[in-house]
Formats: sequence, C-alpha cells, structure tokens
Amino acid sequence: MTEHTGREAVAAVWRIESARIVGALARYTGDFAMAEDLAQEALAEALVTWPRAGVPQHPAGWLLTVGRRRAIDAFRRRAALDERYATLAGDLGEGGVLTGGEPADPVRAAAEVLWDPDQIDDDVLALIFVSCHPVLSREARLALTLRVVGGLTSDEIARACLVPTATVQARITRAKKTLAAARVPFEVPSAAERGARLGSVLGVIYLIFTEGSSASSGTDLIRVDLAGEAQRLARVLSRLMPTEPEVYGLLALLELTAARFPARTGPDGEPVLLEQQNRRRWDRSAIRRGRAALARAGQVGRGLGAYGLQAAIAECHAVAPSVAATDWDRVVLLYEALGRLAPSPVVELNRAVAVSMAGGPAAALPLVDDLVAGGALDGSHLLPSVRGELLTRLGRVAEARKELAAAIALCGNERERSVLTGKLDALG
Repeated sequence: MTEHTGREAVAAVWRIESARIVGALARYTGDFAMAEDLAQEALAEALVTWPRAGVPQHPAGWLLTVGRRRAIDAFRRRAALDERYATLAGDLGEGGVLTGGEPADPVRAAAEVLWDPDQIDDDVLALIFVSCHPVLSREARLALTLRVVGGLTSDEIARACLVPTATVQARITRAKKTLAAARVPFEVPSAAERGARLGSVLGVIYLIFTEGSSASSGTDLIRVDLAGEAQRLARVLSRLMPTEPEVYGLLALLELTAARFPARTGPDGEPVLLEQQNRRRWDRSAIRRGRAALARAGQVGRGLGAYGLQAAIAECHAVAPSVAATDWDRVVLLYEALGRLAPSPVVELNRAVAVSMAGGPAAALPLVDDLVAGGALDGSHLLPSVRGELLTRLGRVAEARKELAAAIALCGNERERSVLTGKLDALG
C-alpha cells in the first residue's frame, strides 16, 4: 500500500466512524475533552502505521484500542497505583496491543468493551448535545461539532469558516476547557432538558448548512462539502431522535434546498437565478427524500415548527414546473405563519419577496420600507438588493441604481457581487 492510499483509507474510516469512536472513548474515560484528544492521537498513529503495515481488518476497532491504550498511559502518568488505572488495565490485559501499536485482535480487545451496538446511538447523541451545549459560544459550538461529530480536521474547519487554522484550534481548546470548567457530563440529557437544548443543536446544523448553501464570502457561491456535512449530521440526528418533528423538518429543509444545487451555478461557477434555472437538473432523489422527511415531521408532530414551515416553502418551489407556476399565495401564507412562530427580519424580507411575486412589487415595497426604517438589517446586502429589484420592476431606475450600488458595497461573496453588478449595468 502506498502512503497516499493509506492516508486516504485513514481519512475515509475517520469521516465515517469518528463520532462513534470519540463517543465510545468519552463513555469509557468519563472525560469528553480527554476522549477527543485520545481519538486524535489514535488518528495520528493510524496515519503513520496504516500506510506502512496496511489497513487492519477492523479499522474502527484498531482506533478504539489505540485510544484506549493511550487512556491507560495517561492514567498511569497521573498515578501509578490509581485504582481506576488498575481497573482499566485489567480489562485490557497485557496482550491487547502489540508493541508497534497494532491491536492483536481489535474486535476482542476493543469492540467487545467499547463498541456496544446498544450503546452507540446514545454515545453519538450525547456527543452532539455536548458539542452544542449552550454554555459554549456559537462559534465554539460550530467548530467543536464539525471536529468531534463531523470528523473534520482543524484545517478543513478553518477553510469552512474562513478563519485561520490557529483560530479554529483555539476555539476548540477553549470549548473543551469551558465544558470541563462547567462540569458538563458526557451523557444524553433527560427528556425535558433534551427538548430545551434541541434548538441549539438544530441551530448549529442549520448554520453549517446555510454557510455551505450561500457562502458569506469567498469566490464560490456554494460550498457543497460543508452543506453536505450538515445534511449528514441531520440524517444522523433523525435516526437518533425519530420522534422529534423539528429534526425531520430541518432534514426536509436541507434536502429540498440542496436539491437545487446542481442548477444554481453555471459551467464556470457563476450564479444562475431561480427563474433561469434548468429544473431538470434539480436532484429528484433529494426532493423525494425531503418530501418524505416533511411528511414524517407532520406525522410525529402536532403541526409544523419553524424548520418544517421553511421546508414546506421549499417544497412549493420543488414541485412547481416554473417560477410563474409556483403557488405564491401558499408561500405567502407559510411565511406569515413562520413570522408568527419565529419572527425575524429575514423572514419578513422573504415574505416581501413572496408578496411581490403573488401581488406585484407595489404591494411588497411598503413591507421592505418598514424593514429599512427598523434598521434590523443594516449592514446586510440582502435588503438593498431586494429593494433595488422591486424599484427596478416599478420603473424607478435612479432609486434602483442607488440600492443596487449599496448592495454591491455590502456583499462579501464575489459571485453574488457579479450578479448584482450585472443588474446594475443592465439599468444603463
């Protein structure tokens, strides 16, 4: 096996199994921060060993056993006669790991002890809730979730968040220290606490997807890998929490939104507006998955939540043969319901766009002007962009030029700026 092939194998196993490995080690040691460090050490050892010795027959078990051996070493360093170390060492046995780091029998040495099929789901669920604990800042939750649940490296997270790698590493380190200082236990929260904290978990996953589907800066309109990671996390969560309607609502929203990705950019990566998209390029499999998840959200809940309502809006677009044939009246009603359930300036702006499609730009402009007066979206390019579009449709060209110029100045994504510039140029 070549070094490149070996590293690819390590990366593939890690991306699939990292959450289970970290979760199992956290349950084993009772220390979340230590478990993440142990898993990273096992990963580093695999990157050295596998290209040379080959991929073991049970790679996840190999990583677990190496992590477990490192845990024993750490406990030994803390206290040679520590009772906990004696128990751990007795469980492993002297022959569990070869001198070179290769577990003698990874299934027997690790999987039987740590890889309990009945415990895996709880481990991953606990991992998600700990990573998204409200004691952490939003940036810390994002970085920690991508690291311990998504299995991304610090470099990958840095590229996703458009910050230096050192910043990501510092956020992860601070997050683990904060969790330790707050004495957050590694466990699945009680049903009542789980419900209270689920919003934080869903919010982090949605934030990851939003940045992937509409990059806030950079040269790419869509970061497919980042959006895909959010979809994967939502699917995992739906399997772990099959009775939570908003989990299905979020999954439906992500699937239905991602279904349009293939048609949202042209051959050179340039944005393609909704009315110009070739709908035959939309991912029909993703649409079916999204509609099934939305139907499930309705079945397990007593009405759609905020994510479910957004998914219902996305479904209106997904099933329409064209922009003109979209049921805009229903979209307006759904946005009104969303505004009552989860009011925000962005929801109101989107409602204004839907009103303009259902009743014309004159009906929508007062809604946008109210948002301008409120000042809640100051600094965002979205508001002047929408206002410029409405003014263009009303024939108020001079005012439209002013709004589009303001939107261009505020927009951080190069691709979006090019679209706005094109609209401005078209006004002469």
